[in-house]
Amino acid sequence: MTDKTVDPTGPAVIRPGDPRYENLVQGFNHRFVGRPDEVRLVTTTEEVVAAVDEAVAAGRRIAVRSGGHCFENFTTSPDIEILLDLSELNRIAHDPARRAIEVGSGALLGDVYRTLFKRWGVTIPGGTGFEVGVGGHFPVGGYGPLSRRDGLIVDHLYAVEVVVVDESGRARAVVATSEPDDPHRDLWWAHTGGGGGNFGVVTRYWLRTPGADTDDPAGLLPKAPARVWKRTVMWPWDGMTERSLTTLLRNYATWYENNDDADSPAAGLWSNLIVTHRNSGMFGMTVVIDHDGPDAEKVFAEHFESVSAGVGVEPVVHTAEVVPWFSSWLPSYSFPSDPKGRYKDKAAYLRKGFTDHQLGVIWRYLSDPEHTNPMSCIVAAGFGGKVNTVAPDATAAVQRDSVLKVLYCAGIWQSEEQDEANIAWVRAFYRDAYAPSGGVPVPDEYSDGTYIGYPDRDLADPAWNTSGVPWSTLYYGGNYPRLQQVKRTYDPGNVFRHALSVELPDGEANVKEDQDA
Repeated sequence: MTDKTVDPTGPAVIRPGDPRYENLVQGFNHRFVGRPDEVRLVTTTEEVVAAVDEAVAAGRRIAVRSGGHCFENFTTSPDIEILLDLSELNRIAHDPARRAIEVGSGALLGDVYRTLFKRWGVTIPGGTGFEVGVGGHFPVGGYGPLSRRDGLIVDHLYAVEVVVVDESGRARAVVATSEPDDPHRDLWWAHTGGGGGNFGVVTRYWLRTPGADTDDPAGLLPKAPARVWKRTVMWPWDGMTERSLTTLLRNYATWYENNDDADSPAAGLWSNLIVTHRNSGMFGMTVVIDHDGPDAEKVFAEHFESVSAGVGVEPVVHTAEVVPWFSSWLPSYSFPSDPKGRYKDKAAYLRKGFTDHQLGVIWRYLSDPEHTNPMSCIVAAGFGGKVNTVAPDATAAVQRDSVLKVLYCAGIWQSEEQDEANIAWVRAFYRDAYAPSGGVPVPDEYSDGTYIGYPDRDLADPAWNTSGVPWSTLYYGGNYPRLQQVKRTYDPGNVFRHALSVELPDGEANVKEDQDA
């Protein structure tokens, strides 16, 4: 007999044996599959409050999922008993009372882009994964191709609704805004880069660009591009020497070092260089800039000239075209989940380009003849510009002077038998790249820690982080003590936790998951 409960007056409660169950416990990273006692598909804030109240009263471990794109097992840990699925909290609408755009935390980025653009011609500077849920994307900072022009998503976050649990163990919904006199302003601040799953259950966000003083929703957020210059370049590995690749990577980073001024026309340009392993045969770069931005065509051309200078290997594919932003470019660059994809990724911020040591390590690992996964790679994404005009303590997103985000990727694979080799490869790659600083990107002249949106449990493991610098500093820098105070105020019982969650300031350790990384 199927064991399921569907209450028409409340959330669907889905348990093992229900034909929906297997479809709702599998997230983006297929290395991790959850086995909660039940999945609750909530549809209102009131249902979230009731579900959290019940879980806390019964002493049952609870976790929250929006889009399910976490790199680690934060929503699939084996000790999770109740999984709150927020996917039905997906309303996107103008809120005239708050003069902001309301976005439910279960909405997907693709739906947000579509609604904002079609209704009002505006957008947010978010990521390119249309399937990513905003519930997890917004509170980690949220960045993407428009961030150099418009900053981080959280730079446009006006308010957030959070279901928190007070000292009595009772759940309640709190709306926290950026208003200076808001008694809950610190809770708003914690959600501007403090990570998801730390303080409560986010049910709604309100977006409004600072300084926007209008009742017209078309004036509340950045204008979306109508069309963009788009460049696609593919270089062959055949003929690519260490000197060639080193020149390309150095050129690429130098351009961003030299073009970090938010007031420069170059701030409108974003590119993504993905150097896949030699086994792939070729690797590529995508470049975009708003066609109607100042000096767009000139910046677009000069960028490629700078990046390709002295490389000595001609591209096998090179296209430059003008395309509609919303209907052509955005969908073409979205990365859907692989039906069986397994992943292990590690990240870093770069204040400057790669060091000579790092360039040597990159060459060695990406040309390693013993490694067989052609999808293993390093990704260097443009950053800085408008992002770097915000003070590091104005939001919880502390990294405000970097010029690139770098991702070290084991790639994508489909079978459990391939886990060990791929994970070992990327762990060693990252460790060797940052060997001078203990195997991790300790903030210094070249590095500025890493991004909580790409969580990596290894940073809390002394076997992989030998720097003596805690994982919390790598993710949050000097903002961590304030995040801990917010944790104490709004989650004193540590109800909301995972392997890298913000710890209570009295030194109480997080409850660690049993599942191996």
